[in-house]
Amino acid sequence: MSVIFESTIKMVEGSKTDWYIELKDTIDGTIEICKDLQEYSKKIEELGNKYGGIIDEVKWNKNEDIHPIIINEIRFKMAQLQKEIEEERGEPIIKEENS
Repeated sequence: MSVIFESTIKMVEGSKTDWYIELKDTIDGTIEICKDLQEYSKKIEELGNKYGGIIDEVKWNKNEDIHPIIINEIRFKMAQLQKEIEEERGEPIIKEENS
C-alpha cells in the first residue's frame, strides 16, 4: 500500500490574495484545511504518523483561479520552511535515491 497525499492550493472564497491548502489522505479520505505552511507542515506530519512517518508521495494540484504570483509566494515560503526544518534536524527532508 502506497501512502499518497494530495495537496491542493485553493483561494479563499471572495479573495484575490488569501489562499489555503487542502490536504487529503487518499487512503482513508481524511481532509485537513491548512491556512498557512506552518499548519500544513504540522498536519502532514500528523497524518504521516498514522503510517509510521512514511509518505510515499505528495501530489500537488492547484485550482484554476490561482494566480502565478500566489504560486511563487508559496514556493518561496516552502523553500524557507524546508531550510529551517533541515537545519533543525541536521539532515535533508527529501532523501535522494541511489541510482
